[in-house]
Amino acid sequence: MSIAFNQDNLKGFVEKKDFAKILPQIQKAHELLESKSGPGKEFLGWMDLPSRISDGFIHDLQQLAKEIQESSDALISIGVGGSYLGIRSTVEFVGGKEKLPIYYAGHNISADYLYNLLESLKDKRVTVVMISKSGTTTEPAIAFRVVKEFLQKKYKELELKKRILCVSDGKKGALKRIVDKMGYRSFVIPDDVGGRFSVLTPVGLVPLAMAGVDIKGMVEGARKAQAEYSKIDFGKNAAYQYAAARYLLYKKGKMIEVLSSFYPNMFYIAEWWKQLFGESEGKNGKGIFPASLILSTDLHSMGQLMQDGQRNLFETFLMIDKAEHQVLIPKEEEDLDGFNCVAGKDLDFVNKQAYRATAMAHREGRVPNMTISVCQADSFHAGQLYYFFEKAVAVSGYLLGVNPFDQPGVEAYKTKMFKLLGKS
Repeated sequence: MSIAFNQDNLKGFVEKKDFAKILPQIQKAHELLESKSGPGKEFLGWMDLPSRISDGFIHDLQQLAKEIQESSDALISIGVGGSYLGIRSTVEFVGGKEKLPIYYAGHNISADYLYNLLESLKDKRVTVVMISKSGTTTEPAIAFRVVKEFLQKKYKELELKKRILCVSDGKKGALKRIVDKMGYRSFVIPDDVGGRFSVLTPVGLVPLAMAGVDIKGMVEGARKAQAEYSKIDFGKNAAYQYAAARYLLYKKGKMIEVLSSFYPNMFYIAEWWKQLFGESEGKNGKGIFPASLILSTDLHSMGQLMQDGQRNLFETFLMIDKAEHQVLIPKEEEDLDGFNCVAGKDLDFVNKQAYRATAMAHREGRVPNMTISVCQADSFHAGQLYYFFEKAVAVSGYLLGVNPFDQPGVEAYKTKMFKLLGKS
């Protein structure tokens, strides 16, 4: 049930001796993380978070979720960045098994998007989860105003209070002030966990529980990953191996990482991953640009560039060992298309041959690649993947010589936008 990491297609690009040379740097990064003494040390609460989440808290969330599901037809999760991507990526990854349909707002500023969303829900019983540490981030703050007005037209005050849940800072901020004044049910975002690392805090667990996703399995997967990737043994620590491979490729001029998957339910996992790595590493003129592809679809649009374009990139495949469903390919009497060669085979067999062919072709095209695999697409493995990537990006950031836990550049556009809007 562990995450598998295959680096066979790095041969000729990165060798064992290259890894050996940077082992002292990896050891140093490990020590800085474990001792919580490195840059960004005040935001390392995610490291032991899985083991600190109590079973009682999970049980209480699940009980509240039953109440919400019985009284609601739809859930709106309002948030952006780390308050949005982890939620959506989990729902998409596990294959739409939520008990309460979940919709999203506050992740864009499109009038048409929000109008159409609320129009589609005007005859539904709606519950809202508003997620923001500060409450002043433009996209979710404005969406919350609009959605709240939408609810006020549907429900009286007492009922309204039951239908708004907030996840915010526990002591300060605009959303905290709103919670205190209005009496909404609320949950606290830990001070020592940054937004892009927050999927296992109430930021992710509250809306996912309300939607009916198996948060217990998700936390258990993260707990297993915490135990596995907290060990310094480089030969057994796949998260450290992945971080080291990325760093070595970057030092050899590979400035772009393409996360590719042959499973469409990985699309938002990749979106979450892009924020995690882009926001953590892109500082001080450094960082690997994170991009993503969903194959085989994108082989018919980006395949040419991947095979024959500039050789400034490397590829990481994200794979699932076992598909949830089986689709057998039928045999046809005349075989006009010539595909009786796979008649009787499961469609996932063809999908995996496409992956193998792509990995081989891209390596021959001078694109080094590696593969991360999970057994199956469920909540347990979602939790594992999140922690795997979080630990990898922490080490990767320290190897690059940046603080992987701050995001000073994000504030630049906000400051200018507030000025244009006339907001102090």
